[in-house]
Amino acid sequence: MLGKEKIKELKILAIKIRMETVKALGTLGFGHIGGAASIADLLAVLYGEVMNIDPKNPRWEKRDWLISSKGHAGPAIYAALALKGYFPTEQLLTINTPGTHLPSHCDRNLTPGVDMTTGSLGQGASTAVGVALGNRLNKIDNYTYLILGDGEIQEGQVWEAVSYAAQQKLDNLVAFVDWNKQQLDGYIKDINDVGDIKAKFQAFGWDAQLIDGSDVEKIYNAIQIAKERKGMPSAIILDTIKGKGISFAEGKLKNHHMQISKEQMEEAIEQLQKELDKVVGS
Repeated sequence: MLGKEKIKELKILAIKIRMETVKALGTLGFGHIGGAASIADLLAVLYGEVMNIDPKNPRWEKRDWLISSKGHAGPAIYAALALKGYFPTEQLLTINTPGTHLPSHCDRNLTPGVDMTTGSLGQGASTAVGVALGNRLNKIDNYTYLILGDGEIQEGQVWEAVSYAAQQKLDNLVAFVDWNKQQLDGYIKDINDVGDIKAKFQAFGWDAQLIDGSDVEKIYNAIQIAKERKGMPSAIILDTIKGKGISFAEGKLKNHHMQISKEQMEEAIEQLQKELDKVVGS
């Protein structure tokens, strides 16, 4: 159970992740803001409290792994990594520019702290299952955390991986589905409705929970419940809002990848700063 101060700390980290993300993409002038913003609270909990990591030794053998199969959420992951000390926050302003170590999609060969190259949607689930199984075979006592997009789970490869993970009883694997109800070109329900995601995972033999994906305390508690489940992998479906917390993106239909003006960036940062001040003063 998290104490009041720790909850406050994680809320602050989530806001800072959003601030650094919008600052980086706003400086660039465009980018994947929607799906990055919707997982900021999850990243704050994982990097701020849950994961066993060492920023000074990103390839530490016994670390917990994070694989974001929705690799276009890289900007938020980079922000979290920088805030945790994997590299200077100044590097965030080089995102997706020539010679950068921070490409548009996650690349383990370029970015310290990125465990798996992703971006070809659907494939990260398979690699996460492989990592979790490999670590278990090597008797490494750690967890693999997987982030999936709700549009992404329309891919058949995801469910092949889900099926195999249940068959192998991978209780060291926890998957999160960012259920923000939108994909690149519209609403999930209008393009290829994925239905009851929790029930789907349960039907495949997973433990599954549905929670408020913008509440750091609920995210933390759900992860603890997942880690107590033995003999099966766990899925946590995060009820989120695409573009959450970003004034020009939240609630917009075309917020998967957006052009971002300097004015929009400054307005978003100003509003996030007000939110930060409110949390700090609470």
